Amino acid sequence: MKDINKIVSSAKNQEEVALNVVITYSDSAVVKVRIISPKMKRYYHKGESYDEFPDGLLVEFLSPSKKVTSWLEADYALRKDKEKKIYVEKNVVLYNKQKDKLETDELVWDEEGEEVYTSRLVKISQPSRGDTSLGYGFKADQEFTRFEIKRRFSAIKNVDDLTRDL
Repeated sequence: MKDINKIVSSAKNQEEVALNVVITYSDSAVVKVRIISPKMKRYYHKGESYDEFPDGLLVEFLSPSKKVTSWLEADYALRKDKEKKIYVEKNVVLYNKQKDKLETDELVWDEEGEEVYTSRLVKISQPSRGDTSLGYGFKADQEFTRFEIKRRFSAIKNVDDLTRDL
């Protein structure tokens, strides 16, 4: 965050502001992602541009048929154009179509790698399985269909699932 604050504070004189923003990302004419935010500030600093979402954002990841497969919400975000990464923080929540829910304080979305990750504490609730997992460090595809928790893993498992495996 210190690096991000330096960039944002030093670039104030080269700032653009947009309200009620909807950004659509496509690949080969197929819409893949939609970003919705009440406010976006674009900064230009040393030949780079940065997009700040000071009032939060909603990111919708879409299937080829334009159905939402997962979505990400956060109270703050910063996109580094050159890196093609969005750094989200404060009340970060990621959902998938199975209603699995990831909660954390900070998450990075790698646009090119189509993955999300963090080294912070995460809580994953999977209501369809009755499971809740906790740990530090997390990595998943942006659809949040496959994920791994890196360390200090603990879980609350559904007893029926445990006995079914015996």
